[in-house]
Amino acid sequence: MSEQVRLIKKYPNRRLYDTKTSAYITLGDVKDLVLKFETFKVVDAKTSEDLTRSILLQIILEEEAGGAPLFSSELLSGFIRFYGSTMQGMLGKYLENNMRTFVDFQQKLQEQSRTMHGGDSSHLQADFWAQFLNFQQPAMQSMMTAYMDQSKKMFQQMQDKLQSQTRNMFTGFQYNDTPNKPEK
Repeated sequence: MSEQVRLIKKYPNRRLYDTKTSAYITLGDVKDLVLKFETFKVVDAKTSEDLTRSILLQIILEEEAGGAPLFSSELLSGFIRFYGSTMQGMLGKYLENNMRTFVDFQQKLQEQSRTMHGGDSSHLQADFWAQFLNFQQPAMQSMMTAYMDQSKKMFQQMQDKLQSQTRNMFTGFQYNDTPNKPEK
């Protein structure tokens, strides 16, 4: 049985209405849905336009303004520069794949922790985590190497596609490899 998408309606007064609970909710409540891995969709109450991405970006903006930002100004500037470029779609896919790989890596680490120590690893102290990571260094190195190799492969594919697009763009142009020599 497939999981049904939870519908949240956004009204003109900027309030969010959760149709599952029949109650108004806040962005904080939507963030909790994300953290619980619940599938949901936010739509405009009048037009039914999908606003999910917009709401998720609002949550990110609030988190970024909350004190410990995840994104540097340089990184955000880089994102902005990619909008409208031929690489925009490839960058999005690259970031999505890297995020998926990173989450998989994190889950494997948590599974190893549960296997070794049982129970919920979130209650472990920071110094214990340091000891655990030192103990798991070979496995960590292996997973990080796999992560870096996949990242490198995706980046190379991105570069190859850009070179191919550039080559295709300039196929009709003739060029000479030798520099022009001044006439005597």
